[in-house]
This record gives sequence, C-alpha cells and structure tokens, in this order.
Amino acid sequence: MDTHDGIFWQPNRTWAHFDRIDPPKRSAVDRVADFHEIYSLYDEQTAREQASRCIQCPMPSCVEECPLHNRIPEWLAATAEGRFIEAARLSRATSNMPEICSRVCPQERLCEGSCILHGRAEPVTIGAIERFINEYAFHSGVLDEVRAMPNGARVAVIGSGPGGLAAADELSALGYAVTVLECQNLPGGLLVNGIPSFKLEKSVVARRIAILERRGVEFRLECALGKDVSLGDLRRDYAAVFLAFGAQQAKPLGIPGEHLSGVIHALPFLIQKNVAYPVLDMPPIDVAGKRVLVLGGGDTAMDCLRTAVRSGASAAICLYRRDLANMPGSRKEYANALEEGAEFRFLTNPTALEGNESGAVVRVHCVRMELGTADASGRRKPQPVPDSESTVEADWVIGAYGFDPVPFPPESDLAAVKTNSWGGIVVDANQMTSVPGVFAGGDSVRGPSLVVHAVRDARVAVAGIHRYLECGK
Repeated sequence: MDTHDGIFWQPNRTWAHFDRIDPPKRSAVDRVADFHEIYSLYDEQTAREQASRCIQCPMPSCVEECPLHNRIPEWLAATAEGRFIEAARLSRATSNMPEICSRVCPQERLCEGSCILHGRAEPVTIGAIERFINEYAFHSGVLDEVRAMPNGARVAVIGSGPGGLAAADELSALGYAVTVLECQNLPGGLLVNGIPSFKLEKSVVARRIAILERRGVEFRLECALGKDVSLGDLRRDYAAVFLAFGAQQAKPLGIPGEHLSGVIHALPFLIQKNVAYPVLDMPPIDVAGKRVLVLGGGDTAMDCLRTAVRSGASAAICLYRRDLANMPGSRKEYANALEEGAEFRFLTNPTALEGNESGAVVRVHCVRMELGTADASGRRKPQPVPDSESTVEADWVIGAYGFDPVPFPPESDLAAVKTNSWGGIVVDANQMTSVPGVFAGGDSVRGPSLVVHAVRDARVAVAGIHRYLECGK
C-alpha cells in the first residue's frame, strides 16, 4: 500500500479522492505560433495520483479495447506505487512504440473510452500516464535495448512507418538481420511525413529509429519496391518479406471543379508544412492570409485545419456532411482545433467547386444535409435538404476524404500478390499474402486506420514469419 499526500491508496477507492487531471497543455495563443508538441508531461506526484485512480478491475475492459491488449492495470498499479521503470517495462512488453502510441492513439475511443469509471467519474488518463512512464525510462537510460544473438536469417521490411518499425523491432529481438527499405529520403513514413509535429515531435520518431539502428537494423533509403528493387529480388535475397507501405493514394473529391488550381489533397499539404526537407516535387503551398476550406471530418482533416492555422491562414474552415456526434475525428483533436481558431460547419456537403477566369478555385458550392436512417456502419446516413444551397468563399480547398492503397507499379512482379476489390492486400490469419514467405499488414491490408492497428498487424506478422521460417508453415 502507499500514500499520496496523506491519502491511503487502495484500488477501488482512490478515484474518489483524485479528480482526473489532464497533462499540462500550452495555451492556444502560444502553440499556434509554432509546430511543437502542445502537451507536456506530468510530474511524478501527479502521475502517481492519476494512476492510482484505476480501480484494478478483475476483467479490465481497457485491455480488451486496446488493439495490443496492453497490460494497462499492471503498469498503472506500478506507476501508482512509484515504480516507474517497472511500469515502462510492462508497457513495452506488448507495444513496440508506446511513447508514440501514447501521443497519437485516440484513447477516448479505445482504452479510456471503455474505462469502467465512466458514469461515476472521468476515466483514468491512460494515454498521458503511458507517455510519462516511457519518457521517464528514456531519460533514465535504463531501457536501451541490446542486440539479440543472430539466428542467421535475413528479413526485408518494406516501409518505415509504424508497421515497418514495429516489425523491425520484433524481428531484431528474435535475432533476425533486418533491412528496412524506404522510398523516401528519411525513415519514419507517415509518423514523420503525415503526423504534424504538434502531435508527435520528429525527434521522438528519430529516437525510436536510432534504437533500431543500434540493434543492427539497416535502413536503405530512396529504394522503392517495384522500381528500384523487385519482389523477386527480395525473395531471392531474404528469407521472408514484410510489406508495410501503407495506403497513401488520396480519395478523389468526386465533385465538379476538383482539378482547379488551389485544390489539393491533405497529404501533400501536411508533408510540405511539417517536414523541413523536400519530399515532394511541387510548388510551395502558401496559405498565409488565405481562406482555407478542409473537406472531411477525420483526424487528417483536424491535422490540416491546425496546420493551416499555424501557417497563417486567415480562416481555416471544416465542411463536414454529418454532425459532430457522427464525425470520426478525435474529440480531443476537435477541441484543440476549436481552441486554436478553426471553424466547423456541420451538416454541410460540398457539391461543386467554382473557379475564376484564371482557373483558380474561389468558392465551394454546398447543400445543407440532414441525418436519416442508420447505414450499415450504424451511422445515420446524410441526405440533402431541398432548396438549401449555399456557397463558401475559398482561396484553398484541401480534400481530406481518406486514402486508398497505391496500386502496384504496372508490369512489376507485385501482381502476384493478391488484392481485393478496393486494392487492399489479402492476407491469412498469420498476415501472409498469396505469395509464400511474403507477409503484409497495416493500411495496405485493412485500409486507413490507426497507428496501433499497424503495430498490432506487425506483431502478428512477425509471429507468422517466425513460425514460417522455423516450421515451414
């Protein structure tokens, strides 16, 4: 047992003594002036108090709702008792990048959203505590991984996003010699290129990559599968291959005018504004003093709005065809966007883009929507309200309707990998594709999803690779 400022810590009771306290957050005025992370860490006392709010359920729903089934109550208990290094070890036992997942996971929809305290009090701040214990361990320097004994087999990982890095971590821990092939000139994938630094500092990803390099993982940059190297080359030179290149082809807007000047997709905008080195061959996207309209309601749309504000836009407006209750984006990110000056117009559906005589977009034609009956996903289907047309002035329009897998290069031997009707790679229960020894996971398999899902797929795939190479099945 333990005490916090005179309060006797007992599971099932301490939550009544301590209110939920979220981690310190920079003011909106300060944070829109730069791209630095907006949250800081708990101090040790606050971390212990917040962790002690966990009532240690006999059947913890937070574990069930976590795609990685993280041992959350165990490391919360260790944190509450001040055993921060042990808590971090428990956290890392099931997650390959807890310091990243704690920053970018939508905890309100996963672990925290299922916390049994809902209804009696605010849920435990699981994500903030996970970030605290892992940063504490990094700063203490006691969890730097050592190289495993080599097992003599080589595995290639294609893509260095969350799935690729998680797979490289798991494989190297098993003694495999791992080569990660990345088509860009810097490793990290969407963790670096797509997620803004105000949510995930680049240095956090660079630190994780440096750990992998110290463990012997090799990164080959500017090496594209299907262009610089073939699948046949990899199958010849490596015992197994893991495809983790994600889904980065933007969904079309599907309305007249989408090819006007000033109409862009989310990913090129985010990459250009958040990465300090040239990745894409395209002219600068200058939104300073301009009206920026973002179409879509997911986390990518939130990222675009908040990036536009930081880039000096005079207005950053989200147009979304459903209401707030049916918006897929994180409520935390929505609240942060509002604080930073973004505007949301719900039940508003863009129908056409209008340009001027120079071919540049100047306004968006919209129709008012209302929600009808629920669709197959359980969300109420939007339908237009008669005679409710309107227009919204725009200098830039950013499409954030999601992504599809990038089609394999024509004439490449990747055609042997079976895909489904929307281009996703088909895998079995071990994440193996139709080509023996070639595995896949993450967005290229499941479609655009969460970082934690890519990590989960990588862990399943590595277990499958290990069985395949050890047992031939």
